[in-house]
Amino acid sequence: MNVPKHVAIIMDGNGRWATNRGLKRSMGHLEGSKTLEKLAIHAIDMGVKILSVYAFSTDNFKRSKEEVDYLMDLFIKMFNTKFEKINKKGIKVVISGRKENLRADVIEAINTIEEKTKNNSAGILNICLNYGGQEEIIDGAIKLAEDIKNGLDIKNFTKEDFYHYLYQDLPPIDLLIRTGGELRLSNFMLYELSYSEFYFTNTLFPDFDKSEFNKALFMYEHTDRRFGGLNVKENN
Repeated sequence: MNVPKHVAIIMDGNGRWATNRGLKRSMGHLEGSKTLEKLAIHAIDMGVKILSVYAFSTDNFKRSKEEVDYLMDLFIKMFNTKFEKINKKGIKVVISGRKENLRADVIEAINTIEEKTKNNSAGILNICLNYGGQEEIIDGAIKLAEDIKNGLDIKNFTKEDFYHYLYQDLPPIDLLIRTGGELRLSNFMLYELSYSEFYFTNTLFPDFDKSEFNKALFMYEHTDRRFGGLNVKENN
């Protein structure tokens, strides 16, 4: 099976999942966290090396204080106690995003999970928290400018080199999945998605189980990836 090395998921629809059931939106986020844990393990089992997920954007701070506080508490619980299965599976957890605006206890939990899993080698779970794609490019450009000021020769600098200046030095994304029925990127990993295949589904994230994930992998397996070139067989 032609398995994508790097898969990204925009985990959309948690709030709607709860609302549709007459529950508080927070219950949808809780169910979504359970789905994430199962999917991370399943993705690695299927041969995916890196799974990047959109957990909380820089713009999500515009939501109600109650919802934001719940999400921050949920992240702390996930990182401190709920990710034991992921750790035992040998998955390394890294967090991408800006630290400003995050509570001190959230940053402490981030440091804890990253330290606990830093030597794991089965795969990588990249959680984008307080993240924005445009912000990542800006922050990378600032770091690059500092290196240039300190004497970096950029005469032969390439687009591949810029990956070293992003929040995580990870390879390009092969497959992007967005749940919840929306057809937009929402400022997610814009640089890394340049040549990704896109898979959109109406399934709300808490219901996006292993079989739904496998549908996306099946689509990817049957995609002709040309990266701007031509399929030689088709054009002979």
